[in-house]
Amino acid sequence: MSLATDLSTLKDAAHARMPKEQSDAISKSIEDFMETWNPANAINVGQPFPDFSLSDATGKQVSMRELLAKGPLLISFYRGGWCPYCNLALKALQDSLSDIKARGVTLVAISPEFPNQSLTTQEKSELHFPVLSDVGNNLARKLGILFQQPETVRPILKAYGVDLQARNGDDSFVVPFPASYLIDSKGMIRYAFLDPDYTHRLEPSTALGWIDEMQQL
Repeated sequence: MSLATDLSTLKDAAHARMPKEQSDAISKSIEDFMETWNPANAINVGQPFPDFSLSDATGKQVSMRELLAKGPLLISFYRGGWCPYCNLALKALQDSLSDIKARGVTLVAISPEFPNQSLTTQEKSELHFPVLSDVGNNLARKLGILFQQPETVRPILKAYGVDLQARNGDDSFVVPFPASYLIDSKGMIRYAFLDPDYTHRLEPSTALGWIDEMQQL
């Protein structure tokens, strides 16, 4: 079964459980963002990935230069451990981790959450790859992948116990929309998946295809 099928099943089940006004508000927030987001404002294929040094789940600083010393990177941004779509996508990446590693690529996940929240996500989902904290969304902002969630969504998240201020350290209500990049050993973006609809994610099989194509060039 594909990740897309699992995500679609999750979406249908989530909306079926919600009151209609909540479901409609969430759907509208996605539709409005898809209409306004301009892909020309995002860093994409053929451009250098912005340099970074971010804290991992244990509080250790991890730099892009340090990671690239081991070879190419597959970087996946996610909204946070509170997001069920993110957790499903992270699990799918974990399931493909051995294949990614066998191709000499380091997998990294990044969210705006504090390291202690990332550690919780890493432990709960049994992730065996680095999970880094882009607190303040500084890296995501450089990449042009930020989603300013509308105020209509705030009470919905609150109703389900999601406190972004506590998890992210600010009250901006901004999160990255999920984006994935394959970066070569020189730091250039060779492939990218950018979709403003956060219920869509990169298929791990597609990422493996990217890696194989890149290594044949």
